[in-house]
Amino acid sequence: MKTAYLATLVALCYGLPACADGKHALQGHALHSKGAVVSKADSSKTAAFDILAAHVHQEGGVVTFHMTTNGVAGSQTPNPVGSLAGAPAATYVWPTSLDPSIVGFDEGAGILSMVAASHPDFDDTPLFDENADGDLTNDGGQWHSHWVVLHPTEACGPGALAVKDIPDGATPKLPITWPGLPLLIDSPGYTPVFDGPEVKINVAMRADVTGASYDGVTAALRVNKNVHSPLFCVTDVFDIASGDLSLPGKVR
Repeated sequence: MKTAYLATLVALCYGLPACADGKHALQGHALHSKGAVVSKADSSKTAAFDILAAHVHQEGGVVTFHMTTNGVAGSQTPNPVGSLAGAPAATYVWPTSLDPSIVGFDEGAGILSMVAASHPDFDDTPLFDENADGDLTNDGGQWHSHWVVLHPTEACGPGALAVKDIPDGATPKLPITWPGLPLLIDSPGYTPVFDGPEVKINVAMRADVTGASYDGVTAALRVNKNVHSPLFCVTDVFDIASGDLSLPGKVR
């Protein structure tokens, strides 16, 4: 099943160069971490989303997701459209081989991915006040984290992915910090930390996930214009650390 998912992911990479063995002068943590998935710089890409390296490691009960870019990570966010319908999102994504059940979804539900996201037209972190203004509902444009379950969704386009919808009447297993949207998405409240070319998310996890596979992706998503199934589609892949979404990284 997972092989089929990855085959669909690879379809999104058509035309992107393989880029697993580049060398760079940038002194980023992810770039120089043992086992990082390293990618060549590409001046044709937007620098803030041009991946130089992705790295995931575990120390005790904390799993850290790193990504190093060719620009200033997090410096570019989507322009608001003024409504949920058609709302854009920008993301830094770490697809993994971890089963979604490890964070509270159903076993085998899809591709569990950690995401740093910004989308100024809606707020999907109802438990958290990212901009610290006392309003829990107005800070979707601030960079924040999600666990999402991605799934091949032809309704988003040939070979495209979406955050997996929850059909009407379905009662899937959901994490306790599920934000109430009809999607397999979790809003756990881990704060993405941006530092020049790097973005980092520290995630609490009791399980030992060493040996799990991962990759790094930067992508745009968009809410369906009719705000209906499929609700949240991947519309553009900016870059892929491995070049072919083979998930070559191993959590160390």
